[in-house]
Amino acid sequence: AKNLPYNPFDLTKMWLKKDFPLMEVGEFVLNRNPDNYFADVEQAAFNPANNVPGIGYSPDRMLQTRLFAYGDAQRYRLGVNHHQIPVNSPLGVENPHSYHRDGQMRVDGNMGSELHYEPNSYGNWTDNHKDAEPIQDGGDVYQYDFREDDHDYFTQPGMLFRGMTPEQQLVLFENTARNMGDSTLQIKHRHITHCYMADPDYGKGVAEAMGIDINDVDLTPMLSDSHETWLKDNARNSDLNTQTEPTMPKSAMDLPPEGRDTNVADPTTLYSWKKDPHVL
Repeated sequence: AKNLPYNPFDLTKMWLKKDFPLMEVGEFVLNRNPDNYFADVEQAAFNPANNVPGIGYSPDRMLQTRLFAYGDAQRYRLGVNHHQIPVNSPLGVENPHSYHRDGQMRVDGNMGSELHYEPNSYGNWTDNHKDAEPIQDGGDVYQYDFREDDHDYFTQPGMLFRGMTPEQQLVLFENTARNMGDSTLQIKHRHITHCYMADPDYGKGVAEAMGIDINDVDLTPMLSDSHETWLKDNARNSDLNTQTEPTMPKSAMDLPPEGRDTNVADPTTLYSWKKDPHVL
């Protein structure tokens, strides 16, 4: 992971299937519907931190946050002893050891007279250090400067755009134009330039959907300082800072019927995961 040209644990990055081929490990089969929706579904507590030994966690920052957040949410929603609810208990084990004790709604005997501290005179609950996971160096804890390992903001967006089908690209153009609505002309020009830097066809498609002539857009690489870019654009054309009127994207009528609305009724009509070059 450290030798890749990008941070693979950055959520804004895509993994190419040619670099990381998919491996089939099995399949889940739904063999029945829930007998009682509340008991089997609403009380279920899935937690990525609740794992079996041998499975570790990547330094993905979103995952690391969820390792804490999911458990906190379940303790608030279902109580501290939610692991005793049948849908959250292992099958065939009457009183599984969870290393938790006491708390509201404890109904399984609370481990009886068993000791709950270590060290103790009976040698119970002794740590087995040989099974401890090795310490991982995940980088600085006190801060995260994304610029240290990410200087290329356009290669991956361009690859993602080129991996889309023509229908997906049209949906992207139309959604972009619609959501930028009444932004100032300068902001629209700046976004078109960013899209063009990822892929020229991306920038041209967004410009056409917005009804903007690509030849009127300054396509030189953008300055990293937004204020400097604003001053530069205003010196070139002060009219760029004026508010624009929302317009119907010109490419909207070129879309398939299922793609003319952002709430696509059946996304599978525009997407095939088997043909997609990225691991999504």
